[in-house]
Amino acid sequence: MITALSYNDQSVQLTPGDMRFFEELYVDYKIDQSANQKRLQLTIHPKQKVVVKSLSIKIPLQFNNESRIFCNGFQSWSESREFSTQEKIPRLNFFARSRMQFYGDDHVAMIKRTKGHLHSWTYGYVRQKDRLQFIGSLAEHRAFTLIQYDTKAKQAIITIDCEGLELEHSFPILDLLIAEGKENWVFNTYFNSLNLRPLTQTPLTGWTSWYNHFGKISEVIVLQNLEALTKQSPQVDIFQIDDGYQAAVGDWLDTKSTFPSGMGSLANKIKSKGFRPGIWLAPFVCDSRSMIFKQRKQWLQKDKKGKPVKAGYNPGWGGWFYALDFYNKDVQDYLLAVLQTITQKWGYEILKLDFLFAACINPPANKTRGQLMADAMDFLRRTIGEQKILACGVPLGSAFGKVEYCRIGPDIHLSWEHNLLKILHHRERVSTIAALRTTLNRWQLNNRVFQSDPDVILLRDHNINLNQHQQYTTLLINTLLGNLHFTSDNIGKYNDEQLAEFGNIYTWRNAEIKSVRETQKDLYLISCIKDGIKWTAACNLTAKKCTASVAKTNFELLPYESIILRS
Repeated sequence: MITALSYNDQSVQLTPGDMRFFEELYVDYKIDQSANQKRLQLTIHPKQKVVVKSLSIKIPLQFNNESRIFCNGFQSWSESREFSTQEKIPRLNFFARSRMQFYGDDHVAMIKRTKGHLHSWTYGYVRQKDRLQFIGSLAEHRAFTLIQYDTKAKQAIITIDCEGLELEHSFPILDLLIAEGKENWVFNTYFNSLNLRPLTQTPLTGWTSWYNHFGKISEVIVLQNLEALTKQSPQVDIFQIDDGYQAAVGDWLDTKSTFPSGMGSLANKIKSKGFRPGIWLAPFVCDSRSMIFKQRKQWLQKDKKGKPVKAGYNPGWGGWFYALDFYNKDVQDYLLAVLQTITQKWGYEILKLDFLFAACINPPANKTRGQLMADAMDFLRRTIGEQKILACGVPLGSAFGKVEYCRIGPDIHLSWEHNLLKILHHRERVSTIAALRTTLNRWQLNNRVFQSDPDVILLRDHNINLNQHQQYTTLLINTLLGNLHFTSDNIGKYNDEQLAEFGNIYTWRNAEIKSVRETQKDLYLISCIKDGIKWTAACNLTAKKCTASVAKTNFELLPYESIILRS
C-alpha cells in the first residue's frame, strides 16, 4: 500500500499508523484493521496556509479473466454496472462535451480512460465469484473519492478529489473502508461504518406528470389525471406535478398562465382526493429565460474567466441552463423563501429536487466539491424539515442518510434505448435499458441509505414504444429493487389486464433480496424471499432469445422477457 500526498511544491509518501511532521504541516494517518477489513483515516494539520495538490493510495488487488468490476457513476443518473477486465468506460463524444460534460465526470482530468482502466466513485468492488474486494469512502462530505482500477498493474488507485484545496486548519481528508468477503457482509459492514440514522420511511407508489406529458402540462391535464386516479382508486400515495408548471427554470414561484388557480390550490385539491401532493424543482440551476439570469447574474457560479458556469443544455428550457452559487447568501435566502413557500404556504409534502449535481461544479479554493455538495444537501434538509425529499441528479454519497428517497439510475425512455445518446457515449442519458442495468447493480442501497427510486413503471399502450415484455421487465425489476414506484399513465384508461399488472407492485413489494447476478451479458437473476418462500426472477434485457436456469431447470426467455419462479 503506497500513500502519496502532494502539497505546495512538496511530494511525500506516508505510512498508515504513523504521524509524520514536515515544515508546513503534519499528518496523522491511522489504521484500524481486523481479519477482513481495514479502515484508513488521514488528517492534515497545516502549520500555515498550504495548497493540497493530490492525495492518492495504491492498493494491490487480484484480477483474473472471470473478475467483474463494479463502477459506480458520478451521480444518480450515471449508468453503473459491473465490467469485465477487458472493457473500458467510453468517454463522452467530443461534440457532446460542451453540453453534457458536467452531468457526469467527463470534465474530471485525473481519470484514465484507456483499456485496462476502469473507475468508480464513492465505492466500488472487484467480484471473484461470491466474494468481493471492496473499497468505500466514509467521508464523501469532506471530499469525493475516485477509485481507479488498473487491471494490468493489478491495483486500485484511490484518489481524493482535492486538487487545489487551500487549507489553513486541520482537515480529516480521508476515511476509507477496505473489506473482503461475501456481498451482503461487505455492504452491511460498509453501511454500518457510515453510522447512518435508521430508515423509517415506508415504500410509496405515485403518479407523476413527466413521462406522459413532459413539459407540456397544464392545470386541466393535472386535474384530469387526478380525477382518473380517484375513479380507479388504485393504491397510489403521491400525486406529483413535474417540470412544466414554472414560468422559467429558477423562477419557481412564478407559474405559467396554464395554472390559473395557482399551485397552492392544486395541492389542496390533491389532498382532498386522499393523495399526498408532490412537486418538482431544480433548486441549484436557472435557465436563460429566468429573471434570475436576466437580473441576478451575480448569483451564478463563475468559471476562471469570470463567465457564468453553464451546467448543461436542455432544449425544453430554451437552451443553456446555469449553476447557482450556493455560497452566495442571496441565493440561500432566495431558496429558503422558495422552499418554505412550497412546503408551508402551498402545502406540498414531497419535493423532487433535481439536477442537484450543479451545486458542486465549481467550488471555491477553500472547499472541495464534496464539501460544497454536503453543505448544499444539509441546507435542503434543514429547510425542508419534516417534508420528504426525493433527490435526483445527485452524487450518491452526498445523499446517503440525508434524504428519504433517491433516484438510483437515469430516466427511462419511451423506447428501450435512446440510440443517439448511446452513440454519444452519454452515461447519464435517457434510456430504459441503462436505467434497469443501474437499478440491478445498485440494489444494495435500497432500504439501507435511503429508499431507492428506480424510476417509473409504464403499462399504457399509447404514446410509448415499449412492448409488453419490456414493460413487464421494467415493472418486475423496479418493484423488487426499489421502494418508490411512480407511473405517468392515465390509469383511468387502463383495461382490466393493465390494472391487474399494476397490482403486481403490491404483490412483490417488500420482498427480501438475497442476491442479484448477471449470468451472461444482460441476463440477470434476482433471488428473493417473499412471505417465507424463495423466488428467483429471470430478466432478459436483450433483443435475443436466451436460456436461463432456476432450481436446476432450464427454460427459454423471449427477447426482453422476464419471469419469476419459485426456487
